[in-house]
Amino acid sequence: MRYPKFLPEKGTIGFVAPSFGCATEPYYTAFLNAQKKFQKMGYGLDLGPNCYVAEGIGISNTPQACGKELTDYYCSVDNDILISCGGGEMMCETMNFVDFEKIKSAAPKWYMGYSDNTNFTFLLSTICDTAAVYGPCAGTFGMEPWHESLFDTMEVLTGKRTKLHSYPFWEKDDLKDEGNPYVPYNTTEPLNLVLYTGAENPDAVVTMEGRLVGGCVDCLVNLLGTQFDYVNQFNEKYKEDGIIWFLECCDLNVMGIRRAMWQMKNAGWFQHVKGFLIGRPCCIGEEMMGLDHYHAVTDILKDFEVPIIMDMDIGHRPPMMPLVCGSMAEVCVKGNDVTIDMKYI
Repeated sequence: MRYPKFLPEKGTIGFVAPSFGCATEPYYTAFLNAQKKFQKMGYGLDLGPNCYVAEGIGISNTPQACGKELTDYYCSVDNDILISCGGGEMMCETMNFVDFEKIKSAAPKWYMGYSDNTNFTFLLSTICDTAAVYGPCAGTFGMEPWHESLFDTMEVLTGKRTKLHSYPFWEKDDLKDEGNPYVPYNTTEPLNLVLYTGAENPDAVVTMEGRLVGGCVDCLVNLLGTQFDYVNQFNEKYKEDGIIWFLECCDLNVMGIRRAMWQMKNAGWFQHVKGFLIGRPCCIGEEMMGLDHYHAVTDILKDFEVPIIMDMDIGHRPPMMPLVCGSMAEVCVKGNDVTIDMKYI
């Protein structure tokens, strides 16, 4: 696994928009404020040509333009890391115009984003054997004040932190809108981890170790079986390490989640799995025909007889732990607290 150099003091942060750009409110104003905050911290900025564009279908520009921007800025020596402007809907189409051979040949660089950015964070690890950060997009850093998770994210990008922890509260209702672009996370709901271990003692300490890989399930199932699906090769290469899958869902309802888990399982993606870290889905609390988001996952994955930790701080229900896709991780769950110690080996 290739690990990029960390963001240096007074380094340059590059921004690209291979999915949505920051062209509309509240994202435009939040992104401007994020830039001011980064500049106050001493960092330079390097904005790609699509950052303020809204001309594409589900992405900032045409797939060709988005793929060129992503390739050029990843391979550029003018920035030290890349942060995606945002998620979106059709970043999968961008991948057809990303030059993965050129990226493999370039010096590795930290790329960070989540949701639709799974199309690149996941493929960097599985195709290019290069670590990436599944973490907040650019506009999030415009909030006032920063949530603790954003400070943790910056420490991951600068190499000052490798051990992450869960947060005591999460956001059920987002208050950000056009009139409130800087509003922080509305963390009103207490963390309540749900564990499936097969153990009789619910208070038992649960540990697992393996290589982290995953992202947004909505995107992952689109990649499955395509020319970009290198998961079986990745699993084989790292079978001695074992794999810890981190997974979270955006638009999928509980039936969609169950179908996706079935599909990934039957495609052989979960070979050599050591455990599952499941983020809170957007449909948390939803039931359909007696199925909730817990059984949508556990009924399919229980056959692997590994820990399944649900309602974690991953993805669309913030805050989110900035997970390094491709890293080795030691995960420990004790009571209602999770720690993830990532090792860059």
